[in-house]
Amino acid sequence: MPLVRIALRRGKSPAQLAALRNGVYQAMRETFNVPENDRFILVSQHDADEFDCDPNYLGIARSDDLVIVQITCNSGRTVEQKQALYRSMAEKLSADPGLRPEDLFINLVEVTKENWSFGNGIAQYA
Repeated sequence: MPLVRIALRRGKSPAQLAALRNGVYQAMRETFNVPENDRFILVSQHDADEFDCDPNYLGIARSDDLVIVQITCNSGRTVEQKQALYRSMAEKLSADPGLRPEDLFINLVEVTKENWSFGNGIAQYA
């Protein structure tokens, strides 16, 4: 069960936001074995003074179109699966909505299965 948070500067169209959500979800389905309909994605848009990031950290030239994707997921995936996710997401978001790979920042937060409740006050995976 991944929970995805996408943060970016304000001003993208609904179609661009949908392409971001869809590309992230498809990459997770293909590389992380995420089940169909296991889709929980939040998008937050920020004014420029609320979105602070270094434009050249680690020698990567970022633009004002930077998109930060944070995925909270169950622990246990291999390094190879994570690398495949990063590649797939960069490819998909480059194709649509045209995001430069340099403008994609991904962070995985791994948790144990008992840290989820999908509703009804129950830890379904515990």
